[in-house]
Amino acid sequence: MSYQQPYPGPTPNYNHAYAPTPQYGADFKNPYEGDRFKPKKKINDPIFLVLFIAQLLGYAALSGIALKTWIDEGGLGGGLGKGGVKSGIPVTLNRSAVYLLLLVTAAAVLLSSLYLMLTRAFTKIIMHITLVLTILLNIGLCIYFWITKYYSGAIIFTIIAILSVVSYFGFRSRIPLAALLFQVVMDVSKHHLSVYAVAFTALILTAALSVWYTFTVIATYAKWTPGSPSCATTSCSSGKVAGLIFFETFSYIWTSQVIGNVALATLAGGPYGCWYYFGPRSAGQMPKHPTISAFGRASTLSLGSISFGSLIVTILEMIRLVLNAAANNASMEGNPVEACLACCAACFIGFIESLVEYFNRYAYIEIALYGKSYIPAAKDTWRLFKDRGIDALVNDSLVGMTLMWGAYAIGLLSLLFCYLYLRITSPSYNADGQYTPIMLVFAFFIGMMCASTLGSAIEAGVSTIFVGLGEDPAVLAVRAPELFALIAQVYPHVVQGVPH
Repeated sequence: MSYQQPYPGPTPNYNHAYAPTPQYGADFKNPYEGDRFKPKKKINDPIFLVLFIAQLLGYAALSGIALKTWIDEGGLGGGLGKGGVKSGIPVTLNRSAVYLLLLVTAAAVLLSSLYLMLTRAFTKIIMHITLVLTILLNIGLCIYFWITKYYSGAIIFTIIAILSVVSYFGFRSRIPLAALLFQVVMDVSKHHLSVYAVAFTALILTAALSVWYTFTVIATYAKWTPGSPSCATTSCSSGKVAGLIFFETFSYIWTSQVIGNVALATLAGGPYGCWYYFGPRSAGQMPKHPTISAFGRASTLSLGSISFGSLIVTILEMIRLVLNAAANNASMEGNPVEACLACCAACFIGFIESLVEYFNRYAYIEIALYGKSYIPAAKDTWRLFKDRGIDALVNDSLVGMTLMWGAYAIGLLSLLFCYLYLRITSPSYNADGQYTPIMLVFAFFIGMMCASTLGSAIEAGVSTIFVGLGEDPAVLAVRAPELFALIAQVYPHVVQGVPH
């Protein structure tokens, strides 16, 4: 089997400044060893597959009932712009709220696409700009909340602002290495247009799901909020609305997670994994249609395992949202101690959620490469973490942090767009500002989900390279000695494969 240097392209010339590395030709493994790329034909974690399908069908049924009533009643009136938004029934959200969130979704899709193109063209610059921009936005929001005496929000954004400043200075020295890996991934993806096809397909599906979720939530408010016209024939209560919105949000988060993780598994088991183990397509060793094959495995045999891991993150996210709501309520009721405790608990859950998401990304790559169930994949991922050490594997964390901060910044820009629209147009349903927090949360959520789904394509490539380095470092040592030398200089232990 012959191995070639990485694809030529926009990546820098790696040949300078790096000493030659020894060859590890005797350590090569068969690319198909251990069911790699050819897993056994069985459905993994079927219980979670059934649960995922059941909740999705339940969400669709609930959405259909709510939307039918909402459409029959004309969406409670309302329109777009200053004149349109002041019409309609003010008791609850109306069509003007839908138009607003549709505009937010369109803006999030546009910003996410622009961010990917800019990052591809200006890797180092965009890493600095994104981190600095987010720090400034966090500090600005922190100051605004303190001035307006919105203490729960002020405490949260003070913590976030401090963490973002510390993260920037802590990771700044690693930007050259992260940029190098980022450019290698971009170089590979340039020769595999399926990478962008998968990323944009996932983005479009997430955006479509966000639009569906938006319509469903507003229709739920319109149908079951006390005082709504439909209450003449249907029992309405605030508790019912809260319970249904909770389920709809849970379903939206879980389904969005599964969409993004199926895309991750498709890219890891397709173009990126095949590039690492088989070499570039020009070498003639890569299987035909690797992306289609990987998607087939991820969306069928491994969908239950992906749903399992996604459910864990969804539960943590729902707990965090409940704690944030409790903090807001405590702050509005004048209970600063309870608000502070709820904020601290929400931050702790958010930290745990971030760790689980980071861990799961590597577990999904194991699932994509070997067709494992979630628990065995998690065990192998944990062994990889213990053998390499956390510091060795978080080399790619700067790339992930940059994309995360980018998604966060896009979420904040979506929130700002929504806030300005509400302030300028003053819609009838929000005459007293009672729906402003809800609309801002929806706008931020939609913007961040769209951006993070698109960024997962890049993270998949960087993380797949590190999994390959952990299990078969000799492959990269021969195909890309300069890149391998750079990594080996920082973490010499990488030259040894993880024992199985």
